[in-house]
Amino acid sequence: MTRFVRWAALGAAAALLTAGCSSGSSDEGKGGDGDGSSSPTGAAPPSGSGLPASLTSQRPDWGKCDATDDSPAPGSGWQCATLKVPLDWSKPEGKTIDLALIRAKAEGDDRIGSLLFNFGGPGGSGVSTMPAFESTVGTLHERYDLVSWDPRGVGASEGVRCRDDKAIEAAESLDASPDTAQEERALFADAADFAAGCEKGAGPLLAHVSTTDTARDMDLMRQVLGDTKLHYFGMSYGTELGGVYAHLFPKNVGRLVLDAVVDPAAGTIDHAKNQARGFQRALDNYLDSTGENPEEGTRRIADLLKRMDAKPLATSSDRELTQTLAVIGIVLPLYSESSWPTLTSALEAAEKGDGSELLALADAYNDRDASGRYGTSTHSQRAISCLDDKQRPTVKETKALLPEFEKISPVFGAFLGWDTAGWCHEWPVPGQFDTPEVSAPGAAPILVVGNTGDPATPVEGAQRMADELGKGVGVVLTWKGEGHGAYGNGSDCVDSAINTYLLEGRTPKDGTTCS
Repeated sequence: MTRFVRWAALGAAAALLTAGCSSGSSDEGKGGDGDGSSSPTGAAPPSGSGLPASLTSQRPDWGKCDATDDSPAPGSGWQCATLKVPLDWSKPEGKTIDLALIRAKAEGDDRIGSLLFNFGGPGGSGVSTMPAFESTVGTLHERYDLVSWDPRGVGASEGVRCRDDKAIEAAESLDASPDTAQEERALFADAADFAAGCEKGAGPLLAHVSTTDTARDMDLMRQVLGDTKLHYFGMSYGTELGGVYAHLFPKNVGRLVLDAVVDPAAGTIDHAKNQARGFQRALDNYLDSTGENPEEGTRRIADLLKRMDAKPLATSSDRELTQTLAVIGIVLPLYSESSWPTLTSALEAAEKGDGSELLALADAYNDRDASGRYGTSTHSQRAISCLDDKQRPTVKETKALLPEFEKISPVFGAFLGWDTAGWCHEWPVPGQFDTPEVSAPGAAPILVVGNTGDPATPVEGAQRMADELGKGVGVVLTWKGEGHGAYGNGSDCVDSAINTYLLEGRTPKDGTTCS
């Protein structure tokens, strides 16, 4: 079972979804943090944090980065280190865990400070993704140290692994939109087994991988890096993380960009409905671009999936393309308009009885490599989101909602509907909130960016985030484009507005639209 909320640049998807201007040096103006200053890296952190000196006085031992399970070692310009954070933030003097960090120091002389990146998921490795993103943020690199990390429970930061590769592959044969009582029992038995595996594999960590825990880690990171304010670029799930940080530490907010915004006012069911609308909207736009009537094209694809439900398609390997894997294969290229031709080719092949191309897309999304090894990003994603989310719809409640989900999207609705009950089924630790608290009274203006064609985080979430942040804090910038996220996706208008804000501290006018 795989949720669709992921930043497109994560993991193997980057290979399929390939993804400014110079500004002056003024640090004044709307959206800034006063003088935009930061202490030199390694300087003493601000006083008054209330944390033990064993945490705040850390000096990261920056050194050469090693290769990871997800990527080769980056170039010599990148440095890696570890940061100790409390396992349990209610006991800051207790047991600690290590977080893996990566940075590339500012290339110019007029340094502002560190710029932290979270690329989404939850569960995505910043250590693996940050070097690949450098070319997109080259303008920002002039004045910022580019910094990212593997959040707690992710990758090299005590990552969570809930089952082995053989069990993951076996689970992919299950029907994620069950049609019979037997398929339903199998789906929920597998969900319970996954939860038990997470409890066994993660132990005490499983109760301490929440978004709130990670937001507190970020503020310690800010202090250890020597920054008086936190400058941050969050994408997809990273926008929720940024909003939670702003709520907890409004006075420490520097320049925050939230791009591809998760709706903070949506609970479990509304979030799934939002995604059903978003992916159906993206599918309609894709079909329209090919000259096919979206309603007719949707019906054609839904019929294809129905046939696969009865009889999976053969592929060039010894594996079959099931209905569930086909849906995931369709989802992936909708994250980027440049991948729409890939979707056309895969659907045409599937119509002719060959599921190989859709299976390859599903494998990329599921973080499976050619040798059959799987990454752990989806394990971390589930561990983090189930600890966050207090809402656990029952099977009965889900079944009652299925007609509405299927009406929203004949292609994606049933899968997202069933997911509301299956995702955290029998999860061993309780969730923390119905919806995340992101109100940030007194914070500096935060730039909130939405994309009208975003499939995973529909554009309406950007305005809701701005409303929740509070009057005078959330500043909305909208792009009339396609794909997940706006920055670096081909709009000079968007890139210029974000660069100006991060480099000069000036936000665009609230409500600005880039076409």
